Amino acid sequence: REPLVESGGGSVQTGGSLRLSCAASGYTYASYCMTWFRQAPGKEREGVAAIDRDGLTKYADSVQGRFTISEDRTNNVLYLQMNSLKVEDSAVYYCAAALLGGSCYGWEGAAKDWGKGTLVTVSS
Repeated sequence: REPLVESGGGSVQTGGSLRLSCAASGYTYASYCMTWFRQAPGKEREGVAAIDRDGLTKYADSVQGRFTISEDRTNNVLYLQMNSLKVEDSAVYYCAAALLGGSCYGWEGAAKDWGKGTLVTVSS
């Protein structure tokens, strides 16, 4: 299976937008819960968003209403649209796939395959 590869990170000012992409060849939506996590310096990695085989999504409270997770299932690409960015959104963002039979129940604690991450920096 090819590794997960994130892209789209960068620097943006407060209130701006970025769209992250994750090439996810070999990770079928029927078997995996596809997720985004992030880790800021000195902080623990936290779950940001998840999408299951039925397209149902989950979000961390801190990003609800600002971030949108989606998939291009034809091309096996996972996206994270991030709007109204805040300084506290600055982190390395990771794409991760959890083998949960397509469900996202327990997605935050489940074992996952991880990408190497992409850095997002939001400045005021």
